[in-house]
Amino acid sequence: MAWNPLNWLFGLLSLDIGIDLGTANTLVYVRGKGIVINEPSWVAIDKKTRRPEAIGVEAKELVGRTPSNILAIRPLRDGVISEFEITQTMLDYFIGKAHEQTIVPFPRPRVVVGIPSGVTEVEKKAVLEATYAAHAREVGLIEEPMAAAIGAGLPVGEARGSMIVDIGGGTTEVAVFSMGGIVLSRSLRVAGDEMDQEVINYARNKYNLAIGERMAERVKMTIGSAYPLREERAITIRGRNLITGLPEAIEVSSIEIREALSGSVSTILETIRETIDETPPEIISDLMEIGICLAGGGAGLLGLAERIQSEVKIRTWVAQDPLTCVARGAGQILEDYENLKRFLVGSERGSTSSANKQR
Repeated sequence: MAWNPLNWLFGLLSLDIGIDLGTANTLVYVRGKGIVINEPSWVAIDKKTRRPEAIGVEAKELVGRTPSNILAIRPLRDGVISEFEITQTMLDYFIGKAHEQTIVPFPRPRVVVGIPSGVTEVEKKAVLEATYAAHAREVGLIEEPMAAAIGAGLPVGEARGSMIVDIGGGTTEVAVFSMGGIVLSRSLRVAGDEMDQEVINYARNKYNLAIGERMAERVKMTIGSAYPLREERAITIRGRNLITGLPEAIEVSSIEIREALSGSVSTILETIRETIDETPPEIISDLMEIGICLAGGGAGLLGLAERIQSEVKIRTWVAQDPLTCVARGAGQILEDYENLKRFLVGSERGSTSSANKQR
């Protein structure tokens, strides 16, 4: 590709961006400004033309309410890209939105993107290609548990151990760090989405009530818990009775929803135990001092920290603003790029031949 002075100028004026490309939410961090975008990872498309009709918040509002010619979907599943072109369109939209207050008509930013630690090389390549297709000039990849740990303020670069459990929408990442690297990590595809599905299944099996994803998510976030609450709560859920076919509303308690979520919570706990069991004794000693940090949207599940602490006998705490940890970690890389780029697991420039394939 011939050198284009306009592309060079747009790249010079573009913002450096950190992206938490999540299954449930996409967060965008702009260097020097902080997090400027936090929107659902939803896109509403026309079924025939595949043209996007709405992205982000507007698209999520359409879930379950679209006409027959519109489909609302999430282009990422279990933390990886399942719809390449739609993911690229979504990235393009968010990158453009981050530049709305700038003078750059065609932004070509440097981008750092968080990826699950368990992804394959093919899945990594899909993220790189989608980001280049969204007109990035340079792309760096960082494993989400590392980004979350940096965002949460864990001493990942020091010669002492630390541990994070990052519970997102599609994946849960468990990782132990020391000396700037990941000593052990586990990535399982049991997280917020699986919990929502367990609430849906519980309502169907116990009450013959069909409820949607948004109702299930609301129930989980309002009264879902992993440990007995001081004061148990209740919520009214609305849906369609599978026997009569008519609308119905029932009241469920936090005790019932805790039972519904027990499968996912137990799986996450078992993964934490397995990781601790394989952790070197010297690092275990550090963890007993520093504790286990919870990050991601799933860290907000009531009583989860208490449940983990009671099971593994290590102090467990929730990071400040856990939902934004990955985005803030990616952003911190950009704030001190030369010193922190060692934490990236992959970095390419758009001027290389590999990037030119996207044009």
